[in-house]
Order: sequence, then C-alpha cells, then structure tokens
Amino acid sequence: MIIVMELGATQDKVEHVTRLLREMGMREHVIVGTERTVVAALGDERKLDVGRMENVPGVEKVMPVLAPYKMASRETQRERSNIPLGGSLGGSAGGKKVAVIAGPCSVEDRSQLLEIAHAVKEAGATALRGGAFKPRTSPYAFQGLGEKGLEILAEAREKTGLAVVTEVMSIDQVALVGKYADVFQVGARNMQNYNLLWAVGEQRKPVLLKRGLSATLEEFLLAAEYVMSRGNSQVILCERGIRTFENYCRNTLPLAIVPEVHRVSHLPIVVDPSQGTGHAHLVPDMCRAAVAAGADGLIIECHNDPEHALTDGAQSITPTTLKNLMVTLKRIAAAIDRDA
Repeated sequence: MIIVMELGATQDKVEHVTRLLREMGMREHVIVGTERTVVAALGDERKLDVGRMENVPGVEKVMPVLAPYKMASRETQRERSNIPLGGSLGGSAGGKKVAVIAGPCSVEDRSQLLEIAHAVKEAGATALRGGAFKPRTSPYAFQGLGEKGLEILAEAREKTGLAVVTEVMSIDQVALVGKYADVFQVGARNMQNYNLLWAVGEQRKPVLLKRGLSATLEEFLLAAEYVMSRGNSQVILCERGIRTFENYCRNTLPLAIVPEVHRVSHLPIVVDPSQGTGHAHLVPDMCRAAVAAGADGLIIECHNDPEHALTDGAQSITPTTLKNLMVTLKRIAAAIDRDA
C-alpha cells in the first residue's frame, strides 16, 4: 500500500503516519516528491487498517500497489530516481547526463589501472570500473588482487576524481569493499543471492545490480526490491545481456528492457555492452544503440592492452576507441535531449 499525503502536508503529519504504521507492525518508506509526499507501507498488508489511515489528518488517499515490487515501482514514485555515483566529478545515474563507467574487467596492477583511469577520464567517463574480486567460471583463472586491488582503485579515485565501481561477491566482503568503493556492484551470478542483497541494502552507498543470465524483468526488479527493503533506495539496474540459443555473441543484449524499465520503475538503468556481446567490435555500436534507446548510462570494459588482459580482453575496447566513441555518443544523446 501507499499512503498519498495531501498537497502541502507538514512534516509532523508525515511523522504521525509513520508512527501509526509502526504501531500496526508495518515499516515505512517516505518518498518526498516535487509536489507531494508518499509513504510506502512495507510488510504484511493484512496488518494495515486502511480505514483508519484514510481518516488521518494530512492523508489524501490510501492506494494498493499492484506491482509485486513495491518500492521499485512507478506506482510508488512517479519521478525518476537520480542516483549520485560519488567521486569528486559529480556524476550520477538517472539524470539528464548519460553516465559512462569505464575501466578494465579486473585490476591487474597499479601502473595498468592508473594509466587506464587517466585515459577514461580524458575520454569523458565519470566513473571507473575494475574488479578486485573476480567470479570466474574456472577456479584456476585469475581471481583478482583482493584488498590490494581495492587500494589501487582508491588511489585512482584520489588521482582522477572518478567514482569507483567494483564488485562484491559475498557478505563477508561488504565491509571491506565499502571501505574503498563508491558503488557496490552485484554481478549477474549473485542477482538472486538474497543474503548478499540484504547486506548491501543495509549500506548507504549505491548498488549497481546486474541482471541474472536468465532472469525475467520481474525477477530483476524483485531483486532490486530486496536491496531497497533494507533501507537502501540507491539501486542502479544494469542490463548485461541474457543467455539464449544464439552463439555469434557471448550473450544477447535485449535493449527493449530500457524503455520498459522506464515505464514500470523509477530506477535508473545502465547497459553493459561488453558482457552483453562478448566482442570488442560490437561494443561501440551497442553503446550507441543503448543511448538511443534511453539508457541512463553505460558500463564499458576498457583496457590499454586487450591482447594481454588477464580477464575478458576479447570484449575490451581501447582508450582510443572509447575517446572516439564518446564523440558520437554526445551527438546521439543531444538528439534525445540528453548529455553525454
């Protein structure tokens, strides 16, 4: 249920509503819009006395939320969320400017990451990606540098101002990753790791949530709901391709999800064309298509020496390619009244 407050309802009236919800055994999520405030009632709705709430001073109406994802739904919040990424450059996901998050799949060493960080900043990126912990299909493949990689990412942020986006793989890594990163990335394999989603939901940093390899849109948004239900509303959805019968690319990148997410949810959505295709030569075109479709951002694998990358070199573009790509992305963004 959502409780829609009257236009101009005071803070005291909103707080009275939240106290009543707690008395009924519910939790509240207050959303302050440009025109009015909405209070989402979370929990077992059988405990909610609708008639009593409708008669509370300052309440305009009480409405059911039809979508199973309550807090992520457009029914709960009409205005699109704009989520700051961190760093000193002031980037965000969900505003007029298309966020570009770029960097290597994994942090390999200090000189490699710092070189790429300066290059992607020069190209126009607002955030740096790079894995310190890497979930690999083979247990014998490079697993990342761990905390040393996080320290290198933090140094890169200090030197460039780029926000740091990096993956957290388990509950016991949350505190460590949170110490260094600006944005928690939850990978596709962990989209339905509900304990991990709850753990990052208890943090107060943005969460970039990647779609599972075979997840439906509803499952994807319900995963976001797990994070939001613990108090962290800063969720950025990420479409990274799904597994289909097709074999000319690593995954199939379904860009129709972008306008559909905008229709049913207020959360921003970014697109990962590197994982979505698996081939560097397809990445620039899919970046352009994603921006044209209305994506709020891109997360791109960029490496200064893809041939010798320890992970995912085949789908990594070079800094020069990224710089040239940004020129065309700016034109496409301008055509749909956005910036890049």
